[in-house]
Amino acid sequence: MVEEKISLPKMDIEGYLADGAAVVAKTPEIEAIADKLHDRGYSNLIYLGMGGTYDELGPQVYFVDKYAPELDAFLVNAAEFDVLGNKHLNKDSIVITASASGDTKEIVAAVKKMVDAGIEVVAFTKADTTLGKLATTVIPSPAITGRCDFSYYMFNILTLRLLNRRGDFPDYDAYVAQTKNIFNDLLEIRKSFDPRAEEIARAYAHESYSIFVGSGALWGETVLFSMCILEEMQWVRTRAVSSPDFFHGTLELVEPGVPVFLFKGEDECRALDNRVEMFCREHTDKLVIIDTAEYAIDGLDPKFRVLVSPMILTALTTERLSRHYETYTRHNLQYRRYYRQFDY
Repeated sequence: MVEEKISLPKMDIEGYLADGAAVVAKTPEIEAIADKLHDRGYSNLIYLGMGGTYDELGPQVYFVDKYAPELDAFLVNAAEFDVLGNKHLNKDSIVITASASGDTKEIVAAVKKMVDAGIEVVAFTKADTTLGKLATTVIPSPAITGRCDFSYYMFNILTLRLLNRRGDFPDYDAYVAQTKNIFNDLLEIRKSFDPRAEEIARAYAHESYSIFVGSGALWGETVLFSMCILEEMQWVRTRAVSSPDFFHGTLELVEPGVPVFLFKGEDECRALDNRVEMFCREHTDKLVIIDTAEYAIDGLDPKFRVLVSPMILTALTTERLSRHYETYTRHNLQYRRYYRQFDY
């Protein structure tokens, strides 16, 4: 019997699986850091981001609110912090941030102020970078490919371990055990979605603008794909709006011929997504629905699906849909004319 080998254009499958295994192997190290932070004690969690990292860290605040209602967690924009400060930040806060480059200037400036004030800063970045040298604790990613699903995995481990030590997430060990092979599952999800990703890109890559809608745990990834991928990397005009806000302005832009992408999640906000879907089915002929509930993770308890839904969505969109957009726009995802090209 000949086994069919499915390839994914523009993806190093062996490299991805090797990096995924290295990320999972990082779990004990991240747990030890979380345990140390718990033993030290803290008043609240501040998730500090900028651009894409702000969007990636967003789900963590959602998870804290969901599983630990008595623990305060805040998502803070680094550029805004640099000019406004933040009243929730105090000497007993734990700040969690990330930067793949390690030199995101807004984050570096914010972290310097925080460290100078004696505040604990945990940074997911390379140790030998500007940010890595500033932060009090560094968690370097072992992954060469630097994919968002790797970041989501490591962020989850840190946050959920902290919650577990507080007694707020007793199912932590089961979650870790059931996600140890998640990158194999995410690879299969990529393969199953890829033909549809090609169809979507072929149909919509040259639209004058598109509306992107999401909510709950998927809101950050919705913004990340529309802003960081399509706007920054493809120069495609988009409008990202949350499902609850959709009915307070953006709905008036929906008509036949206007593309609306709805990213449906698996949390309490799915009811809001359904409302958007019902409206758009009646008012546009270009509705694209990507629903994470349609993609299986083997052996995963349904109660954990919300925790991995951002990983699923990024595998589908940021990873696969973006590659096909690149093909049809003939615009290299790595090309920039402004971003990091000069001072501004």
